[in-house]
Amino acid sequence: MLDELLHRVSNHTPQDLEADRRFPEAAVLVPITRSEEPELVLTLRASGLSTHGGEVAFPGGRRDPEDPDLVFTALREAEEEIGLPPGLVEVIGPLSPLISLHGIKVTPYVGVIPDFVEYQANDAEIAAVFSVPLEFFRKDPREHTHRIDYQGRSWYVPSYRFGEYKIWGLTAIMIVELVNLLFDAGIDLHKPPRTFINT
Repeated sequence: MLDELLHRVSNHTPQDLEADRRFPEAAVLVPITRSEEPELVLTLRASGLSTHGGEVAFPGGRRDPEDPDLVFTALREAEEEIGLPPGLVEVIGPLSPLISLHGIKVTPYVGVIPDFVEYQANDAEIAAVFSVPLEFFRKDPREHTHRIDYQGRSWYVPSYRFGEYKIWGLTAIMIVELVNLLFDAGIDLHKPPRTFINT
């Protein structure tokens, strides 16, 4: 099943950003375990970080000047943050880039990893590493919705609750694109859902 889903990612053409100016770049890895029930690997960022402290995110970060490309950035950061060796990652392809609240262009790269990896969280940056079954997001089990007005339109971004973790913001937008792509979930970020909306 996973190979069929990943075929969709490799044939996917991400939406391009209509950005007028050059933004600083970053990349994140969207790791999916190669297992009977594939899972997404996520991190809880350390609370003391200056940006996005205490938030759930995919492993990743800013592109260094010496990074040859953004795939390299995503793999380097994943190794630094959670001890994931780049050689264990099969990079499948990118999702659509997004601009963060801090004015950084973030490009997500979907990668397949073994399900036996023992993660080594970098305590200075990462408070926890955890996995969520892809199936969890398939039926859009949002706890509530945040409305974000951005680039002249409204985005209705789900906020998910998985155990003690709140998954929202840019990370949730990336997950929605992935789930729509893999499962034809039809989750629309530009129409208000029937549930309560936080603005």
